[in-house]
Amino acid sequence: MGQKARTRRTASAAALLAATVTASLAAGCTGSHDPTDNSRGEPRTRQQSPSPAESGAHGASPLAVKIDNAAAARPQTGLNSADIVYAEQVEGGLSRLMAVYATKLPKAVGPVRSARESDLELLRQFERPTLAFSGAQSKLLPLINKAPLDARPPGKAAGAYYRGTDKPAPHNLYLRPNKLLSSAPGADALTTGFHYGSAPGGGQPEKSRTVRYPSARFTFSWSAEQGRWLVSMDGTPAVTTDGGRMAPATVVVQHVKIRASAFHDFLGNNTPFTETVGSGKAEVLRGGRAYDVNWKRAPATDGTDFTTADGKPMNFARGQVWVVFTKA
Repeated sequence: MGQKARTRRTASAAALLAATVTASLAAGCTGSHDPTDNSRGEPRTRQQSPSPAESGAHGASPLAVKIDNAAAARPQTGLNSADIVYAEQVEGGLSRLMAVYATKLPKAVGPVRSARESDLELLRQFERPTLAFSGAQSKLLPLINKAPLDARPPGKAAGAYYRGTDKPAPHNLYLRPNKLLSSAPGADALTTGFHYGSAPGGGQPEKSRTVRYPSARFTFSWSAEQGRWLVSMDGTPAVTTDGGRMAPATVVVQHVKIRASAFHDFLGNNTPFTETVGSGKAEVLRGGRAYDVNWKRAPATDGTDFTTADGKPMNFARGQVWVVFTKA
């Protein structure tokens, strides 16, 4: 992890994606479902046509998985193996997660749920990542298919997914990552712009931080014994089925613009769009302290720079990072 932000993608690729988005919106993109995912999130069959580790042989393309975070989906599986976990607001003020894997692939990840328009902008920082998801609004699918990523929903990789028996549908769809990637791509795939190293001076002692959405909340409580931030969701300790308590080394509370998109869910609720390109304020939690920082991500093809008040890069603690997007 800790690769510098880069600008190796061409302007023409960005222009193509922007043109596709514009054309789709002009056509009136409103809510209907992916034909591979019915109103309950169940896939239909379709004709087929952590410290940084050494880089693997697969190349520099990470795996991103959309993770269900409804109460009925918990406890999740495989989240503690992720290098980065992003938390975003979705319809009805609820939350959804996206886990990014590069240095380790767990045996299973899930429950897997649908993609959002915001994911396309967020994932541009990576070099053609693989995106595992189950369903999306039907008019969003062309944008996903034309984005510079490898979209692998159940309709394109049926053998990589299976239904668990521990939860009811649609909260029981799981992914076998090794069916999509032969090996972990390695730290070079994490072109996020994150810096790792010793903590800077300053900061304020912080025992606990809560981030609230209209219908969800995350709380991160510092454990000096574990040297990690213990995660709670909606007031309940967050655990996984395969790795115990969720406990990242660094938490980033990133203040961003969250606006209405042109998409809706099947109930008519608008899908929020989380803008991750731009600049603003953030708080970085590490080592039992909170640091006020600035963030900047100019083009979508860059990672995000987090800097202290004196303009120096903000170092993260080595290990898993959670980035929680909250409304500025």
